[in-house]
Amino acid sequence: MHSKQFIFSQMIEFIDKYEFGKCVNRYNGDYRNHGLTCWNQFLQLLFGQITTQNSIRMICVCLKVHRRKHYHLGIKKLVNHTTLTRANESRNWRIFADFGNYLVTKVRPLYANISLPNLNIENEIYALDSTSISVSINLFTWAAGKYDRGAVKMHTLLNLRGSIPEFIWITDGKCHDSNVLDEIIFYANAIYLMDKAYVDFEALFRMNNAGAFFVTRAKERMRYEVVE
Repeated sequence: MHSKQFIFSQMIEFIDKYEFGKCVNRYNGDYRNHGLTCWNQFLQLLFGQITTQNSIRMICVCLKVHRRKHYHLGIKKLVNHTTLTRANESRNWRIFADFGNYLVTKVRPLYANISLPNLNIENEIYALDSTSISVSINLFTWAAGKYDRGAVKMHTLLNLRGSIPEFIWITDGKCHDSNVLDEIIFYANAIYLMDKAYVDFEALFRMNNAGAFFVTRAKERMRYEVVE
């Protein structure tokens, strides 16, 4: 019989449940809730992420198979995929966004002095890009994509020191990449690496006024003048 502590339960010991509770109370996440709490919802989604499950149904099926280990995993209540889906739909997403931001503030100092390969730069360096995820337009009616297909686009700002996703913005598939620049707070002396899809002169000017730097590719029809 297995007598050691499970790896998953060891991992969640590093998560500050008190800070998570503050995020839940801030938005009354557990108000009138007599079943699946926000904490238990978070653990089940985290379990699905770590075990690379590709759907809510697969998360519930996998946990159901290991129902005798729930207590040792730290998961107090097993629910079906319908209950977990409704919780994802109805719970305030800002609970998890605020807690994610809290975790980023805890992790950033751990990698602040990490050197990047082949680079002797002390500035914070960020990579900005997006990825499109195909979805059913019949189920995600708001997620209009190209050619009458459904798609969502996830814009991610990645801190290269530690590969920390410090900003994530999800839109429909037709949202232009440069629109995300209006949502990002730029840090002074930071360097932002972007593709040419993010060439928006008004946004880049705001970035320059914030004291930040950017590296991007020039569009073929760009009109510019080199000033020395």
